[in-house]
Amino acid sequence: MSKEPENQSKFKTTCGGQALIEGVMMQGPTKRAAVVRKPDGGLAVTESESQRKSGLWKVPFLRGVGVFGSSMKNGVKALMWSAEYYPEEENAQPSKFDLWLEKHFSDEKLTSIIVTIGMVVGIGFSVGLFFILPTLLTGLITPYVQSNFLRNLIEGFIRIGLFLGYLIAISNMKDMKRVFSYHGAEHKTIFCYEAGLELTVENVRKQPKHHPRCGTSFLFVIMIVSILVFALLGFSWSSPWIRLATRLLMLPVLVAISYEINRFVGRYDNLLCRLVRAPGMWLQNFTTREPDDSMLEVSIEALNRVLPEKEGADRW
Repeated sequence: MSKEPENQSKFKTTCGGQALIEGVMMQGPTKRAAVVRKPDGGLAVTESESQRKSGLWKVPFLRGVGVFGSSMKNGVKALMWSAEYYPEEENAQPSKFDLWLEKHFSDEKLTSIIVTIGMVVGIGFSVGLFFILPTLLTGLITPYVQSNFLRNLIEGFIRIGLFLGYLIAISNMKDMKRVFSYHGAEHKTIFCYEAGLELTVENVRKQPKHHPRCGTSFLFVIMIVSILVFALLGFSWSSPWIRLATRLLMLPVLVAISYEINRFVGRYDNLLCRLVRAPGMWLQNFTTREPDDSMLEVSIEALNRVLPEKEGADRW
């Protein structure tokens, strides 16, 4: 397990990022920037405004759902943009459906449609694999396990097992290895900035690639919270379809609770918070790799473009 550096951070920033295809997206208090290393070695950059949520979306527990939805939307959009520089088949002819879409929708509208489809597919896959499948598998043992608590516990461990298996599987895919290297570059760059060091390749290279406020940790917290919530509340009716309905209805609640936990343990460095962060830090062994210097340059460029003009405006 990668250890968290002692006294590494002079402060904790709300700036965060996401690995892309040959690039990194960074999000600051008011700006969002994605930077990609093009096939010719140059950098492609896209920037946009990123205003903080206001009103109800700043209320504890409600804000977690808003942040999650916004992150999904912006993440899919940035991934699509980065993929344009690395098409799978450079000489592939557009399909009739592609041509029909281009004819009937503007570029902006078409992008919005594709982003929406991407979000639906991504969320659908995650819900199907990590919530629907464990619930249905647990339904097979219902006649043999009478305890609601035990059934929920078994379902939770199945969910975690599937999650670990999924991470291990994708971590060994050739294309994903480079994405995870950019993930490591993103973490190192954030660490360097939080340490108050100049954002140079030399300084960033020395930083850890495992970060306590990583999205991987957030996903794992959702898994653990789901076990506790479902087991303690006794949501385990005999019908797998009723159980499944309760799981889906409770998803926003799980996201909201997990966000607040992640926010709390990310703010403090006491023993309890380090223990809660430890499993997520260990999981980053699968989702981060050591980046090369060219990847660090991309991540540094992305972060520099979203840093706040007023010092301290991005403090956690």
